[in-house]
Amino acid sequence: MEKQLKAVSDINRLKILACLKQGEVCVCDFVDVLQVSQPAVSQQLRKLKEAGIILERKKGTWKHYRLNEEQTTYIQAVLDELEPISYQHCGPDCSSEVGVD
Repeated sequence: MEKQLKAVSDINRLKILACLKQGEVCVCDFVDVLQVSQPAVSQQLRKLKEAGIILERKKGTWKHYRLNEEQTTYIQAVLDELEPISYQHCGPDCSSEVGVD
């Protein structure tokens, strides 16, 4: 519980989760959303992954992330409160299967 609550206690991680409410997202898309470097994004994603809140899949050289379908009640409550964030895909080479404007 402590690891999961710490994972959702950061504004950038909450923004990541808000993006993921719309489906799978490439790591490169989070760079634009968060306005931070790719290594900084990867660090935020790692914390969410270690907490079991998100899952990753590798596609070519990029990693794509999605919400874990099985969430604890308290994490699901946090997710339910987040307004989805729209984002621009960084390009066709790394785009996920889900299209978002």
